[in-house]
Amino acid sequence: MNQELEQSCKYEIKTKTEEYSGVFVKQDEKFLYIKLKSGYNIGISQNKVTTIKKLEDKKIEKPKQESKITASKNLPKITILHTGGTIASKVDYSTGAVIAQFTEKDILNLFPELTAIANIDSKLVRNMQSEMMRFAHYNLLAKAIKEEADKGADGIIITQGTDMLHYTSAAMSFILENLGIPVLVVGSQRSSDRPSSDAAINLVSAVNFIANADFSGVGVCMHDTDNDTTTQILPGCKIRKMHTSRRDAFKPINSKPIAQINTTKNEIKFISDYSKKNKNKKIILKLFKEDLKIGIIKPHISMFAEEILTYKSFDGVILELLGIGHMPTMKVDEYTDENIKIYKAIKTLCKKMPVGIAPTTIYGRLNLNVYSPGKQLLDAGVIGNYTDMTPETAFIKLAWLISNYKKEEIKELFEKNLRGEISERIEDEN
Repeated sequence: MNQELEQSCKYEIKTKTEEYSGVFVKQDEKFLYIKLKSGYNIGISQNKVTTIKKLEDKKIEKPKQESKITASKNLPKITILHTGGTIASKVDYSTGAVIAQFTEKDILNLFPELTAIANIDSKLVRNMQSEMMRFAHYNLLAKAIKEEADKGADGIIITQGTDMLHYTSAAMSFILENLGIPVLVVGSQRSSDRPSSDAAINLVSAVNFIANADFSGVGVCMHDTDNDTTTQILPGCKIRKMHTSRRDAFKPINSKPIAQINTTKNEIKFISDYSKKNKNKKIILKLFKEDLKIGIIKPHISMFAEEILTYKSFDGVILELLGIGHMPTMKVDEYTDENIKIYKAIKTLCKKMPVGIAPTTIYGRLNLNVYSPGKQLLDAGVIGNYTDMTPETAFIKLAWLISNYKKEEIKELFEKNLRGEISERIEDEN
């Protein structure tokens, strides 16, 4: 059956063995795609369809809007700053697609239990997927955080998409100097109106943590495992998204979680040392230059010098190094002449800009003094030996340093632990 269907309309579709109901998304020669009530798309083979019925008499139900919610003045004050992403996504009933379109009031209506824990103020900064963000958005967030802290907020929550969440937590860690309250970045791997969503537990855990713990600093609140029994507060500069869709996608790198939250008992267990709240502190903002060009270069087999020189007009670059600190920079036989050119290209960049380094292995620490390729890179002028920053944190830190410090200060500060981004000791380090 190959019947033309109307975009955004709801249909009942039957095959010999199954019956489906959902919003029409698209069709091709082989399949017909609809959006189910759960929010997931399904493709139905055209040649298996027996009947298609347009549900003209059935309106597509939208989520109900609750009445205005108020909280007790005796509860702590927490501001939620929304930037969009999966945690703020739902089914768009005009197209059947999932988009980031919740307003700040929709979030409170969806999770009314938040107002039993704290006096919630909810504000929309942007409504966008996290990969669309730029340095300018980090500055907007930082200014909004300072404004709320100056007004007496006991803590701040940033809701954001997970793909770039660890960039944002690192960025807030560096921008917000003299921070005396908690700032937690919270995301969701599955949209808020799906039965399997992790949005509610992550957000409620973050509010509970701010309301009941004396922690200050930047952290991330996400699932601890793929079930709903525990969440974690993770250090802002020492995490990475390690899975495309699991709810426990975020893991601490070369470090431990700050705390674990038992979601059934609402119990907080601290795992690492932490700074304590001090609302008398006044936040100092050290913002990003919004037009900075920072690159990340990842090594691979059969590299060419042109790849390196692509960044010669940038302000800074992060080299992801192999092992404990290597790049293909040495001629070893008749097929490796290009490696000499790669080394010269790296030297060229080092003369033009700060070239920071980070391990492409993610875990472990760099030591460029062990093997000849590493020593070559040190001679070329790269910075970051003996560090264990993730590439993403190194990227953010280099951009922040270039934005706020003189050229001669950057090398020393890049290799210095400023916000917990460099581990003094790694548990499994030999």
